[in-house]
Amino acid sequence: MTLRLAPAPGDNDEGGVAGDQLKAFIERIERLQEEKTSIADDIADVYREAKAVGFDKRAMQAVVRLRAMDKAERLELEAIVELYKQALGMD
Repeated sequence: MTLRLAPAPGDNDEGGVAGDQLKAFIERIERLQEEKTSIADDIADVYREAKAVGFDKRAMQAVVRLRAMDKAERLELEAIVELYKQALGMD
């Protein structure tokens, strides 16, 4: 199967693909991936700092996930978890 896209005027038409436009998209994705890696490293650093002063990383990650939810979603999850714990005799 051959992918053929119509090139934009003035673009490199290598193999029927708008080469310059494709290259620009790829380069944007690569830059964003670099930023994503950098941000992930920064987040890991914050967790290490917090751990160094006595905070639990897993608990902090759980709180971050919970804070990302809206209140109704969080309350529903907490109710289901409580129900499962009771069913398993964990309370």
